[in-house]
Amino acid sequence: MDIIKALEVCGGAARRPMLGRLGIDDASLRRAVRSGVLLQPDRGLYAVPWAPADLVDRLRNRELLTCASAAPHYRLWALPSSGAPHVYHRRAESVSSGGVHHAGLLLPADPHRPVAALADVLIHALRCLPLAASLVMVECAVSRGDITVDFLRQRLPGKRNGAAREVLRWVDRGADSLLETLARTYFRQAGIRVEAQAYLQRVGYVDLLLEGWLVVELDGRHHSDWEQVKKDHRRNNESIFQGYTALRYYYADVVYSPTEMVGQVLSVLARRR
Repeated sequence: MDIIKALEVCGGAARRPMLGRLGIDDASLRRAVRSGVLLQPDRGLYAVPWAPADLVDRLRNRELLTCASAAPHYRLWALPSSGAPHVYHRRAESVSSGGVHHAGLLLPADPHRPVAALADVLIHALRCLPLAASLVMVECAVSRGDITVDFLRQRLPGKRNGAAREVLRWVDRGADSLLETLARTYFRQAGIRVEAQAYLQRVGYVDLLLEGWLVVELDGRHHSDWEQVKKDHRRNNESIFQGYTALRYYYADVVYSPTEMVGQVLSVLARRR
């Protein structure tokens, strides 16, 4: 493989063993550095001139991204985070300033990027993040078939992992988005009977059906096109015509104001009762 292509596979920078696995030998690396094609920021570390600075720093410090910081790498659903990088390092005192340290790995890291294995990323998230943030990451991976709840539960034994196992209790399948995962969980925690992706005649599938009659639709779009808006309104009208009640919530409602959302739903349910 060409040196530049190999480094592109690695995101723009890599250590010598990683490049060796891609078929790049030491002589080729030395020639590329002498000719100015590659930079050598540290011993055994090679980068293209446009390599991301944070990637180079991670490799220089021998850190692995994990927990919330590894969610984009695995295309997992994720909630907004504080921005502090979550990293694994063999020694906590060696973690870069401002980083959140995670200890312990079960599996080999990603072969081409400084990122922990998916299982370790999820276990770190379950031990570190609030319920909502870790739940959406785990449910995304479980729904795609990348991992199972049983696999994670078996690797979280003992009392110290009790909170992490509690998160796994709320994992379900079938959600189309993190909004569905969160709203469904918040409603169930409030004691509400929830059916996800329920099918209604002449309406189609609705995101959530509460207590058999209250439809909750969730919209994560920032900008809605008019045709889709009309389609959604017609669906709402048809569900109401059939005797259902319909509510619609948006990203800000579910992520930032879940208490208010659940309170409104409980009020509507109470009036029907």
